[in-house]
Amino acid sequence: MAKPRVVVTRPVPGKALERLRKQAEVVVWSRQRKITQEELAKFVRSATAIIPMLTEKIDHTIIDAAGPELKIVANYAVGFDNLDLKTLGEHNIYATNTPGVLTEAVAEHTMALLLAAARRIPEGDRFVRAGKYQHWEPSLLLGGQLYGKKIGIVGLGRIGMYVAQMAYSGFHMQVLYHDVARNLQFEEMFEAKHVRFETLLKDSDFITVHVPLLPSTLHLFGSRQFKQMKRTAVLVNTSRGPVVDEKALVAAIKGGQIAAAGLDVFECEPKLTAGLTKLERVVLTPHIASATEDAREQMAELAVSNVLAVLEGKKPKNLITEANEQ
Repeated sequence: MAKPRVVVTRPVPGKALERLRKQAEVVVWSRQRKITQEELAKFVRSATAIIPMLTEKIDHTIIDAAGPELKIVANYAVGFDNLDLKTLGEHNIYATNTPGVLTEAVAEHTMALLLAAARRIPEGDRFVRAGKYQHWEPSLLLGGQLYGKKIGIVGLGRIGMYVAQMAYSGFHMQVLYHDVARNLQFEEMFEAKHVRFETLLKDSDFITVHVPLLPSTLHLFGSRQFKQMKRTAVLVNTSRGPVVDEKALVAAIKGGQIAAAGLDVFECEPKLTAGLTKLERVVLTPHIASATEDAREQMAELAVSNVLAVLEGKKPKNLITEANEQ
């Protein structure tokens, strides 16, 4: 009897696929470039399971191309806006993600971006490399200090909570948060305040975004929101690019409505909005918030475990619903 066919759309770190190969034929897209949707449709034929990256759209075309054998799509990501959950549900195909294992990595990167943007670290690095550093100056590259300031957390999932913990415990920051639900235990532990979104915008010195991409979060940050923020505010986004209207962000920083931003995700990734790279006070990283060896290997282990569960006739963990949070 032929082994079930599992397709993986990119090589992944670690040895998780070796576990999978004991029970399935594992086929990995190994070319240097990203697979196209046309190539993906051919690649997934007769697949029992697909392990895609966030960059691959698993829509009705891909689901139909895979055929009736498809039982699970195990996303190698915590996000899931690349999955057509409605069509997957109609075909009784499981959809899973990899939450939890990348919480610390993404939260650490969030704080790294916040510090880099606030303290103007990339600017300082470029300044020194260009040979411009001649002597110490009292007003050279003045930035914002975190200690005792207010941090606004938008979306209190696992990542948002851990960012708040680091901000409160490490920098003695005052924590404001906005989420659809209150967390009284969190409020007590970190002296946090649950506030309206408009209040968070107005009162926060630093704002970090940790929401999934849903119709309700598309362009959650636009020109109207930037006008409500402090002129000294720093915005960090490690969630999903389209949550921020990048044209409005460019205009807001150019116009001095906010001070700086740190972005790990982009609205039309990998394309960048015109003018973004020319802004000195914007720190940009190429979607690497979860890029630690530990996190990426654990993501692979979790995705493989979900596939193996289905191959063994069990219900997988980490099932995705529209209400999943990061």
